[in-house]
Amino acid sequence: MMTNDQADPASPKKASPAAPSSPMAPVTGSIRLFRRWWRVAVRAGVDQQAVIDKVREDSGFTPHFAFMTSMSAGIAILGLLLSSPAVVIGAMLLSPLMGPIMGAGFALAVGDSVWLKESGRAILLGTIISILFAALVVTMSPIQTVTAEIAARTRPNLFDLAVALFSALAGGYAMIRGKMGTIVGVAIATALMPPLAVVGFGLATFNWSVFGGSLLLFFTNLMTIALTATAMARLYGFRSVLSERQSQVQVAIMTVIFVALAIPLGFSLKQIAWEANVSRSANGYIKDQFGDRASVSKIEIDFDADPIVVNATVFTPKILAGANEQSSRVISRTLGQLIAVKITQFKVESGDDAQSAELAAARAQAQAQQAEIQVTRLRENLALIAGVPMDDVTLDTTKRRAMVVAKPLPGASLASYHALEQRVAAGAKNWTIKLQPPAVALPELTITDNAVAEASARNLDLIVWVSERVNLPLGINGKAADMEVVKKSLAAKNIIVAEESDMAIPGGGVRLRWLAPSENMSVRQ
Repeated sequence: MMTNDQADPASPKKASPAAPSSPMAPVTGSIRLFRRWWRVAVRAGVDQQAVIDKVREDSGFTPHFAFMTSMSAGIAILGLLLSSPAVVIGAMLLSPLMGPIMGAGFALAVGDSVWLKESGRAILLGTIISILFAALVVTMSPIQTVTAEIAARTRPNLFDLAVALFSALAGGYAMIRGKMGTIVGVAIATALMPPLAVVGFGLATFNWSVFGGSLLLFFTNLMTIALTATAMARLYGFRSVLSERQSQVQVAIMTVIFVALAIPLGFSLKQIAWEANVSRSANGYIKDQFGDRASVSKIEIDFDADPIVVNATVFTPKILAGANEQSSRVISRTLGQLIAVKITQFKVESGDDAQSAELAAARAQAQAQQAEIQVTRLRENLALIAGVPMDDVTLDTTKRRAMVVAKPLPGASLASYHALEQRVAAGAKNWTIKLQPPAVALPELTITDNAVAEASARNLDLIVWVSERVNLPLGINGKAADMEVVKKSLAAKNIIVAEESDMAIPGGGVRLRWLAPSENMSVRQ
């Protein structure tokens, strides 16, 4: 028996129904087309071996790398101590650690364990060298305060992770596509060396909050750059010896690391945002409370206090009673946390007067800061020339007097100590400077025609100068007539000689000497 098709071969064959298309078919098709374009048009233009050779060349530990790392750390810590962004940027430009970190990323991508060990060793040794060299500079530096540049690198947040991610994407692309000039910008953006220098600062000053915060920022930048470089290399199809299973494990580990970094940085960003909200709320309410005619000059918030303390300065035509309590209640209710507000009110006649008073207060504050800087520099200079710690310098800022007792300096004469005092006094106008030298030998005086010889006038001035500073009695030797001339000259300056010996001095003249306090003699009045 024949079927209908066999019976009538000329008749058209019945078409089978087409399979229904998936709703995701256009999307998957577009992805396949994009992957094909990426593989043919983008990957094909990359010389993988040349890129690997270049990255590998810069990723090992060498004497050149060690030297450049030390210099970069030195420049960075000096810029941080001076709070100079320009100097800090100079340290970023050297960026010796960028090479090994990029090398570690590419080594992970291609599965080269030997290369990864070389890069890891360079990163570890470079990190240790940077921290220790920066700590050494801080230890030797008279300035060990937390500057604004240092503080800015102690609280990393999620934005820092984003900056490192975007910069690493640019750096990986620049490495692969041969745009090496871009690496300079990446080095500045990720800023590997300044956080390490701050770690050294924290180590040298035993400030563990600074140490931990800056170390987290460095680790964030390091891991983000390395793992992003790995992702970029895999994206560009760099040949790998890893199996499919190993590649999946690698991707999973990278994801876990990014999430682990993002969690604490996210909490840090949340805290920073909350502090900004506190500052904004406090500033806004205090302004509204006093009205448009008043001016809020300054708001400082101590977030470490319990409860948090808001200190504000307000110039207002009308003093408001109970402003502290009212502000505390409203701000605490708004933020849901106890806030203590302390407002210092200055009465002015009008809004214009408030602005003028605010300007005057700002100028006074600037002058006070300048005066504080001058006092610090004066203390440092006196301590330096006297060879003593800064705490041994006595300052009276009210009467503008400064005094220090100098240690014996090898080869220094009385004239040397006098010159040092004059040098400091020249740079400290309107200050009275007194440097007390040790009881060094006093210069000899020559007497001519019953008067101190002109050649000895300078020596006489030095004896008067040192006698006003060293609390010891004086003894005098020489001919009776010559001693009488010197005693009269010293008496005119209110300096009394306690003991005298009538004896000739070889070559003539008069010789003065210090007397021990224990000697039984009359002392200077």
